[in-house]
Amino acid sequence: MELQGKRIMVIGLGVSGLAASRLLAAHGANLVLVDRRAGMALEGLPSGEVRLGEDDPQWLDGVELVVVSPGVPPSSRLMRAATAARIRLISELELSSRFVTAPIVAVTGTNGKSTVVVLLGEIFRRAGYKTFVGGNLGTALADAASRDYDVVVAEVSSYQLELIETFKPRVAIYLNLTDDHLDRYASLEEYGRAKERIFENQDTDDWAILNRDDPRVWRVHKALKPQLMSFGCANAQSAPALWRKDGAIAFDDGVRRGRISLAEFKLAGAHNVANAMAAAGGAFAMGIEPLVVERALAESRGLPHRIETVSEKGGVRYVDDSKGTNVGAVIEALSASRAPVILLAGGVDKGGDYAPLITSLREKVKLLILFGAARAKMHDELAGSVAIEVVTTLDEAVALAARRAVSGDTVLLSPACSSFDQFKDYAERGRVFQELVQAL
Repeated sequence: MELQGKRIMVIGLGVSGLAASRLLAAHGANLVLVDRRAGMALEGLPSGEVRLGEDDPQWLDGVELVVVSPGVPPSSRLMRAATAARIRLISELELSSRFVTAPIVAVTGTNGKSTVVVLLGEIFRRAGYKTFVGGNLGTALADAASRDYDVVVAEVSSYQLELIETFKPRVAIYLNLTDDHLDRYASLEEYGRAKERIFENQDTDDWAILNRDDPRVWRVHKALKPQLMSFGCANAQSAPALWRKDGAIAFDDGVRRGRISLAEFKLAGAHNVANAMAAAGGAFAMGIEPLVVERALAESRGLPHRIETVSEKGGVRYVDDSKGTNVGAVIEALSASRAPVILLAGGVDKGGDYAPLITSLREKVKLLILFGAARAKMHDELAGSVAIEVVTTLDEAVALAARRAVSGDTVLLSPACSSFDQFKDYAERGRVFQELVQAL
């Protein structure tokens, strides 16, 4: 991809946009750097024109290419103006993949992406591979560009996949699809189509790893060009496949049959067994030996803010699942939690339906405490399913939960919402929760 001397705009100067800007500058591009935050700090930006505040289509004058950060919606005034002017738009994922020389193992899905990416990173490192782990997880793919890695493991979001052209992972893993981001997509089907683009440029030398227990994921398998490996609870009709059997992962990758023990696997919940199967499948597709996979799974400690036990006080267990930003993730967290549960939920609504929570609430939850911007909507949709209390802030929710909890209870923060009403991101929300618990 020739960038020298081209006038290129980057929209959105968060982690992804800054990394893309550095990559573009290193290849001689003339930058126009855009962000809607009028007061953002300018330190660390590469040299170029900086345009802050309300979008102005005139900023596109002379621009040949626009690189879009994942948080920028398609309804953005600049994106619409660029489309109208027939200026090419690509994602940071697409840009970066042009300069990544190592094979890419990409993971998408509504829930579990970060866990699977981290598990894969641990597996490849244990196998002796020089491994990059990042993408939507936190370190932008651009930071892996033109560097000497043996393998690149990338979490890939639907937002990033919307604007790909040639992005072609050696292994593409599709975990699941549930209601999420319906503030951006018109339907679950549209959201799913964005995720399915992960397979778009693969050929018969590549691998697709699919969850056959999720019908929305499994339906795509007949249309795929790459080699297929599936994972799920029950034995598959044909290999290559992985399935759960007697406390282990059984596998038949078309060459080898065997078992990976889960006796020392520490991540709680059936969803994490599925995540382990997905990671094992990705590793097998890259030629990793089963014993290496087994030892890496046994040593994994999981992710911060994903069903993470914070403390136990007076017999009450406090669990941080701040990363649970949609209904599917909350259902998984409740399934993995000791009942009875006091559930803390709320934040910024993402356009989905909260009704699928009702069965899990009735089975596990004795009190639902709602906080944040979405608390009224959540109350309206969940009223009658379980006892509900409504507060304004997370600190009020923690204080109320501590007063109501008795020995044997679990206080679980699993918000089903994004965090941007009161926090910078889910990680800050989780850190604040942990600080509030420790201060009790």
